[in-house]
Amino acid sequence: MKYNPEITAQTRKNLMDAFWDLYSQEGIGKTSVREIALKAGYNRSTFYEYFTDVYDVLEQIEASLLPDIKKHQAIIQDIIMETGAHLPLKHLTEVYSKNKKYFVVLLGKNGDPAFQEKIKNVYKAFLRALLRPQLQSLAADDFSLECTLEFMISAFLGVMTYCFTREENPDLEKVVQLLGNLTNDGVMKNFKRNVSIE
Repeated sequence: MKYNPEITAQTRKNLMDAFWDLYSQEGIGKTSVREIALKAGYNRSTFYEYFTDVYDVLEQIEASLLPDIKKHQAIIQDIIMETGAHLPLKHLTEVYSKNKKYFVVLLGKNGDPAFQEKIKNVYKAFLRALLRPQLQSLAADDFSLECTLEFMISAFLGVMTYCFTREENPDLEKVVQLLGNLTNDGVMKNFKRNVSIE
C-alpha cells in the first residue's frame, strides 16, 4: 500500500505538534505516546509508524533546529563583508527569533541540557571556522580560545532566552546593540555605561 507523501508529512507534523504542546507544558517525563496520539487524533500504532518513542520525537525536533553551518556560513560571510561587523549577532538573533517557540523551552530552566550542549557546540564550531583569524589573534592559546567561545555562546543564548521569556517580541535591535556592547566592551564597562554610581 502506497502512502500519499502529503498525508504522511501532515500526519508526522500533527504528531510532532501534539508532542510539543505536551512537552512544553509537562516535560519529557510526563509526556506519553498515548497522550500524543490522542491529542493528534490518531491511535498509538500510527505514532509508531513515525517514531520509536517520545525521545525520538524530541531528538528529531532538536535536530531540525540546529543550523546548517555551511548554508549559514556563506550568508554570514556576506554580512560581515558588507557591514564590517566582527560577530554575526544580528543573524544569530534572527535565527533565535525564528525558532523562539522551541528555543525558549529547550534552553529554559526546564529544558533539555543535551540540546543546550548541541547548539553551543554547533555555534562554537561555526564561529571558530568563520572568525578563526580574529579569534586566534585575541586568544593566547587553544584553552583560552575555547573558554572565550563558551563564554560568548553561553552568554548569547542566555540573554536571548531571558529576553524572549520576559517578552513575546523583544526589541531585537536593542538586544543586538546590548550584545554588541557586552562583546566589545565587557560586562563592567557596560554596567558603568548604564548604571550611575553616586
